[in-house]
Amino acid sequence: MNVLEVDGFKAKIEFDPDLDLFRGEILGLNGSADFYGKSPASLRKEFKNSLKVFLEVCEEKGIEPTKEFSGKFNLRIPPRLHSEISAKAAASNKSINQWVVEVLEESVNE
Repeated sequence: MNVLEVDGFKAKIEFDPDLDLFRGEILGLNGSADFYGKSPASLRKEFKNSLKVFLEVCEEKGIEPTKEFSGKFNLRIPPRLHSEISAKAAASNKSINQWVVEVLEESVNE
């Protein structure tokens, strides 16, 4: 997935062959905001415009613009993988949660 970041907001970028344009969808919002462009420069410009409009509408309506995350999510994995994760965590003297958080942070920061 291609990600573009502007002013601390992120958008996933995909190519739309029907329109012959790149489409961006701003992530983590309490609604939908997208934009289109032919080049990286036009994508950034349209990203800023779309975000500005979205934030203005949220302010007018008294809506929090971004989603709130609890920091908790359920994950279903195969028992074999659960066993392997448990062994890796124990070998590192960490809880499964601590070990998984570290692995996820490393993956996100790559």
